[in-house]
This record gives sequence, C-alpha cells and structure tokens, in this order.
Amino acid sequence: MTHPFTRIVSILSALVIAYAPLPALAFSRIKDLADVEGIRENMLIGYGLVVGLNNTGDSLKNAPFTQQALQTMLERLGVNTRGASVNTKNVAAVMVTANLTAFAVQGSHLDLTVSAMGDAKSLQGGALLATPLLAADGQVYALAQGPVAIGGFSAQGQGASVTRGVPTSGHISNGAIVEREIGFSLAKAQSLRLSLRNPDLTTAQRVAAAINRYLGQPAAQASNPSTIQLTKPGNYPSDIVALLTEIEQLKVEPDNPAKVVIDEGSGVIVMGSDVRISTVAIAQGNLTIRITEAPQVSQPQPFAQQGQTQVVPRTNIDVDEEIGKRLVVLNGGVSLQDLVNGLNALGVGPRDMISILQAIKAAGALQAEIQVIG
Repeated sequence: MTHPFTRIVSILSALVIAYAPLPALAFSRIKDLADVEGIRENMLIGYGLVVGLNNTGDSLKNAPFTQQALQTMLERLGVNTRGASVNTKNVAAVMVTANLTAFAVQGSHLDLTVSAMGDAKSLQGGALLATPLLAADGQVYALAQGPVAIGGFSAQGQGASVTRGVPTSGHISNGAIVEREIGFSLAKAQSLRLSLRNPDLTTAQRVAAAINRYLGQPAAQASNPSTIQLTKPGNYPSDIVALLTEIEQLKVEPDNPAKVVIDEGSGVIVMGSDVRISTVAIAQGNLTIRITEAPQVSQPQPFAQQGQTQVVPRTNIDVDEEIGKRLVVLNGGVSLQDLVNGLNALGVGPRDMISILQAIKAAGALQAEIQVIG
C-alpha cells in the first residue's frame, strides 16, 4: 500500500515537470519555408510616355529619346511631326515595371511602377499612355495605361526649392491588363519540387520527414540542401493541388548555420543564436590625438611708435591612450548573449565590434561564418 506522503510527493513532482519551462522552439510552416515549382512571378518591363505634366517633363533637347518616342507615337495616330520643332515640357519618358503573378489569367490586372528616365522634375498629374510590357522572352504579356500617383512632391521658386520623397517615380494600381497567360498545368502534375528559401541540409531533411510522417509513406525526399522532391502517392484521393494545401500547413523547426552578418556601410551587426566562440582574450583601445588650434592676435600698445600686429599660434595637443580599458576573457562555448555582454563591457561601439569580430575569426576562435555586405 502506497504511503499518503509518497503519493503527495509524486503528484507535486508531476506538476513541477508539467509546468517547467520548455525550450523555445521556432516552428514554421512549410508554406513559409519553401516555394513550389511552377508557382512563381515573372518580371515585365516596358518603355512608355507620361503626358499631361505641368511643365515638369523632359527637355526634348537634352532627352532625344523622348522626342523620338513622341514623334513615333504621333505618327501612329496620323500626326506627322518630322522636321518640325517640338519643344514641350509636358512629356516624360519612363520605364514601366510590373510582376506577372502566378497563374494570372487574361483580363486580370497588375500593379505598376513608373520611373522617369530623362531630366523630368516630377511626374505629378501625369498619365501613362498605352505601353506594352514584355517578359524576358520578348513577348508582350500585358498592356499598361493610367494616371500616375506619386508619393513625393517638388516645389521651387527663384531663391529656394523643396523636395519631399521621390517625385520622379510613382505607381499605378491595377494599371495593366494581362493579355497573355503562362501555361502551366499544376493540377495534372504527379510530382514536383519544393525549393527552400534558405537552403540547409537539416531543414530539407526535416521537411521531407514531416511530409512522410503526415502521409504515412515515403512521398518526399530531400535531394540537396535546397530541394525536396514530392511525389503524389498512388492512393491519394485527390490531385496534387489538394496535397499541397494539406502539407503546406505542416510545421517544421528550421535549422540555419551560425552566421555573423556585418554591414560596414551602416555599422549594423546581426548574429545568429548559434554563434559560439572558443576561449579568447579581448582588449580594445584606441590612441586618440586631438590637436586644437587657437591662434591669438598680438598688437602694440596704443600710440606706440614701434611694433606690428601679428598672429601668434597657440596649439593644444591632447593624447588619450585609454589606459582604463581592460582585457576581457571570454570562455569557450559562450552563447551569443555572453559574447555581446563581453563586448559591451569593453565599451566599444558597432564600428569597433566589427574589427573585433573579424579579429576573433582570424584567430580561429569564432565558430561561425562572417558575411560582410555593403
């Protein structure tokens, strides 16, 4: 027979275990980790004219391509301007870009970005004329037209000017109509590939294992760090679209290599949680020399018969060797938090941290990859 005290202890132990804090696991949906083969956007580009500007368009003498495009457009409309002097500043040559969404059908609309090419001051109040949008294969997939909306403005007078935002770039919501579809029959596919947005062997294997565990059979296989081959099981009752709908909600804990990203231009440092260092001693100190010039004027007394006014140099030199800085020892295997705390204890800024991290990497004590951008 169990003693009552023993039963109470067992119940309390179970409660402690149940309510003990668990390690935080960052699970993500497969939908947020991978792209599906065939479901993608395509970039479109076109060259067009924006008209109706309030004397803020291109100077036709400085932008001959605008004049040529204007003359060509007018000739198509039956107006001959060859040899005539055209001097208008209400027209601007622009590049039009858009993304053709996946499985966009004829008649659907796309958002546009319009950017000036010449010396136009602003696109405010302008309207884009009919502009064909081409893909990389040279085929026209959409036709763009409509009023341009800009988020900035520019105003100037004879003595001053003010500009806010970028008045030479704007957007047209639903400004393009799809004229050609990209053929891809997803529902008839029996197999396809999932492409990880952040390639990693461990993550790819975990995604494949999660899919196989859900389906109860080996339908997915990681072929490389970025690709998982998915095959529709023979006994699956629906098509592969329904299969993707189910498996994209499965949650997987992604794994990423330890990496330190450094932007030298802005001094930004981003370190992953798996960054570790070996035992290392760090000291940081800069020799700062400040030279201040404060010249003084020496001149003779009033009504003096002799003497000249001279500038006497006065130089003040201050040397700061930062003697108070100490040597900090970071033990091996410390976490990211310990590393940051150790660097902050030295009182260093982001610029000096970049040099310290690169020096630790050069010493072989930083167990992470350093990626420098900017």
